[in-house]
Amino acid sequence: QVQLVESGGGLVQAGGSLRLSCVASGRTFAFGSYAMGWFRQAPGMEREFVAAITQTGASMYYADSVKGRFTISRDNAKNTVYLQMNNLKPEDTAVYYCAKNARTYYPSSYSYTGRYEYDTWGQGTQVTVSS
Repeated sequence: QVQLVESGGGLVQAGGSLRLSCVASGRTFAFGSYAMGWFRQAPGMEREFVAAITQTGASMYYADSVKGRFTISRDNAKNTVYLQMNNLKPEDTAVYYCAKNARTYYPSSYSYTGRYEYDTWGQGTQVTVSS
């Protein structure tokens, strides 16, 4: 059983920064075998892709809305994935979720952005950006 626990959310003014963390645990869980992602969900909206990172951290993928402002990273020795969020905007306000990808093999054509590609989710952490 894999568990994901997010932290680091909060209230910040527009233009500010936050760093989210997600720690993965599980008795036989091989964290480094899976791509990881961050998604977010605003009230009344669908859960949307924010960023993803491959198993070794060699490649990262971002939604257009956060490109250039957010950075995803991971530390496989600590079973942790991070989301550094800079220049935050009010439209970034949402609950942010960490997610584990269901696959361990990723062909070159694979898309990391679909929410149904992820099979384990954290409880979420609230990010609120005031104007």
